[in-house]
Amino acid sequence: MPPPPPPTGNDMFMTAKELAERLGGKLDGDAAQEVSALASLAEARKGDLSFLKEAKYAAQLAVTRASVILVPSDWTGTCVVPALIRVADPNAAFGQAAEWFAPPPVVRSPGIHPTAVVDSDVLLGKDVHIGPWTVIEAGAVIGDKCVIEAQVFIGQRVELGEGCHIYPQVTVREGCRLGRRVILHSGVRIGGDGYGYNPVPQADGTISIVKIPQLGIVELGDDVEVGCNTTIDRARFGRTRIGNSTKIDNLVQIGHNVEIGDYSGVIAQAGIAGSTRIGSGCLIWAQAGLSGHLKVGDRGQVGPKSGLTKDLPPGEYYLGQPAVSRREFAAQMLLPRQVEKLRKQVAELKARLGESEV
Repeated sequence: MPPPPPPTGNDMFMTAKELAERLGGKLDGDAAQEVSALASLAEARKGDLSFLKEAKYAAQLAVTRASVILVPSDWTGTCVVPALIRVADPNAAFGQAAEWFAPPPVVRSPGIHPTAVVDSDVLLGKDVHIGPWTVIEAGAVIGDKCVIEAQVFIGQRVELGEGCHIYPQVTVREGCRLGRRVILHSGVRIGGDGYGYNPVPQADGTISIVKIPQLGIVELGDDVEVGCNTTIDRARFGRTRIGNSTKIDNLVQIGHNVEIGDYSGVIAQAGIAGSTRIGSGCLIWAQAGLSGHLKVGDRGQVGPKSGLTKDLPPGEYYLGQPAVSRREFAAQMLLPRQVEKLRKQVAELKARLGESEV
């Protein structure tokens, strides 16, 4: 039978032995060492739990002041900390321990704050919390146990599935649909107009920029999470869709009619232009830029600061500007070294030829 879950809160502590038992790890060192907080190797102090994920960080073990460190099961290095716990995945184990030491989450009681403006035509589920100065317009449907924090705007005919959590100062524009357990962090904008304009020549030789109506919606699947100040544009027609369990970081721009499959990730400051289709299990790394009307196959990845200008096959990793396959990118990086090596060889051959002529 597994051990009961430990108490949570900032005032709790656990011994190294207790941690090892709960994490299913093997303890080396002082079993009585007490842990009351978590920290990185560089910042840890006495009483902290830390972890070593990769061997390249092993040098930090010589200077860390942590009391207990999680290391891989097959780790063979040396360490002067009082206790080590060997686990299969130190990063995952550290995340599990973080849940035990985290302060209790803020609980929002069901009810509508007196300053909130909720139209009489809104359909509210059970146990919904609506915070101060929030506005919910006519025809909206709010699922059971949703938490809508302060200063949120939810437009006409918006639908929220059960268990959604909408943090302060989020905007969800008219007609958009959110699945179950969606989390939108502060500053998210769902359903703004996409970049749609048509230059029209005029009789006097000038150009008039005509706005193209954006008639579609945004649809988020179940368990989607969107980070602070990210924008997802409504479709020109149809829908912009984010698949189930896809996670989107802060400061991301997703254009109109983009489709992202299930279990994908988009990391900070990435930008995805209109009508691009991204498959399931994909990862778009930080500051990557994707041109419009592209296809990224399932499990494809676009590397950090890369510019994708062509379709990416399933399972491939592209990087660079413009982005190419990892193998081609590596070859490009090696080319200058190879040229320099050839230049030296040619110089040596010329010198030898000169000597032989003499």
